[in-house]
Amino acid sequence: MDKYLIVGLGNVGDEYELTRHNTGFMVLDAFAKASNIHFEDRRYGFVAETSVKGRKVFLLKPSTFMNLSGNAVRYWLNKENIEQNRLLVISDDVALPLGEFRLKGNGSNGGHNGLGHIQQLIGQNYARLRMGIGNDFPRGMQVDWVLGRYSEDELKELQPAIDLGVEIIRSFVLAGIDITMNQFNKLGKHGRSQG
Repeated sequence: MDKYLIVGLGNVGDEYELTRHNTGFMVLDAFAKASNIHFEDRRYGFVAETSVKGRKVFLLKPSTFMNLSGNAVRYWLNKENIEQNRLLVISDDVALPLGEFRLKGNGSNGGHNGLGHIQQLIGQNYARLRMGIGNDFPRGMQVDWVLGRYSEDELKELQPAIDLGVEIIRSFVLAGIDITMNQFNKLGKHGRSQG
């Protein structure tokens, strides 16, 4: 059976709930809710399992610190014997406006500590979905910004992108990265076509 690992990056703990840095977790939570599955506390992270049209899908929210996320990713890839081209990592990105997203088949870590550590351990050849959190912060205040909580208005603005994130995961599993990039990257904010 084909197996896939979908990883959402974030920080575990109530104090990080609904913070910008936990946007990856939020997408996975939405996917789990839509699939009616629950996360269990397992080694290196919280894991939920489901299948999408006969393909086995593991959802992973690493419980390591963000800058050690690669430990969890590498462990679960090896444990379940999942090929790296069936890995999708979802992270927040200050370089993109709130509610926008970019799906890529590989690339640099863009200064993201979680992606940086994954890259250190497995290289940069894996798919990643970057969720825009905006960068409306004064110079030197990036840490406070990414660890800050979304306001209710911001959550409303983010929700369509989270819903699309759920669709992107399904498409990645069923159609692969190239078709999924072609289909979704042209959708701008709130799923409107940009072209």
